[in-house]
Amino acid sequence: MLSVQAGISLTLTLLLSSAFPVTAQSTYPVKPIRLIIPYPAGSATDLTARDIAQILSRALGQPVVVDPRPGAGATVSHNIVAKSQPDGYTLLFATTGGLVSGPALMGNRIPYDPLKDFAPVSLINFVPYGLVSTPQLAVTNIRELIELARSVPGKLNVASPGVGTPNHLGAAQLMALTGIDLVHVPYKGGAAALLDLMAGSIQLTVTALQPVLPPHKAGRLRILGVGHSQRLKAYPDIPAIVETVPGYYNTGWWGLAAPARTPKPIIERLNAILQKGLLPPEIVQRFEQNGFEVATTTPDDFAGLIRNDLKMWNKLLKDANISVDSLQ
Repeated sequence: MLSVQAGISLTLTLLLSSAFPVTAQSTYPVKPIRLIIPYPAGSATDLTARDIAQILSRALGQPVVVDPRPGAGATVSHNIVAKSQPDGYTLLFATTGGLVSGPALMGNRIPYDPLKDFAPVSLINFVPYGLVSTPQLAVTNIRELIELARSVPGKLNVASPGVGTPNHLGAAQLMALTGIDLVHVPYKGGAAALLDLMAGSIQLTVTALQPVLPPHKAGRLRILGVGHSQRLKAYPDIPAIVETVPGYYNTGWWGLAAPARTPKPIIERLNAILQKGLLPPEIVQRFEQNGFEVATTTPDDFAGLIRNDLKMWNKLLKDANISVDSLQ
């Protein structure tokens, strides 16, 4: 039987031990945070992630270091975060490729579970992907490209930042819906592909619009169309691919996530920072000018989006007869 003194000591021990996690969460963060991104420096993902890092750093009072970990169609970066400590100091710039289209294509070949291994924080923006050509290719729109590709089957190549990315699957979807034959050329990131595209050593790529808008305006690249359901508000002169190819859709998203079991107060604090930080009109306008649409959510709504998009991409790939085997 415990003495009164022993009982008091045990009670104090239990109270103090239960208080430590609360104290740790309330003082978070006390050191720099690492933001893992799936593509190399200079990519559209990298440029946007640096904007998000600044928003988080200002609000949290700690540096947020952008850490590019490209490879395997965005799954390398996502796997790193899935296996990291759930303490709020390793965050993920989550992408459609890593959480939705890649898992939908690769199934259990992916080394993590997109629904169980992450704690979604918030959606950040939608990413309509564009089909872009080198000006050396004598086409000015999607219809002309389809006609040219049909006349020279297997002679035109299309680059992407990796197998299983929305970029890659956007090209595969275009081929499945039109019957054209393009040769897929995977890169480790979009920046190198764009350099080769401008040099004319590759003919096409599917990419987020941010890095290609300046060379498009300068005539060094040509955006043939976007994979959104309609034309973008900021760029109404660029047609939606669905106007020419019924059923085509290739709009992804980017968001913020943490490892599963990250404490809820940390998730909620990060969510509140993004909700406020992405609200100013100048931020919204800058995103739109870069070809994006700002869109924040609650953590639960972001989790629901991931679940629903997994179902959508599974159906999209099935309807277009796209599988791992068909892409090899």
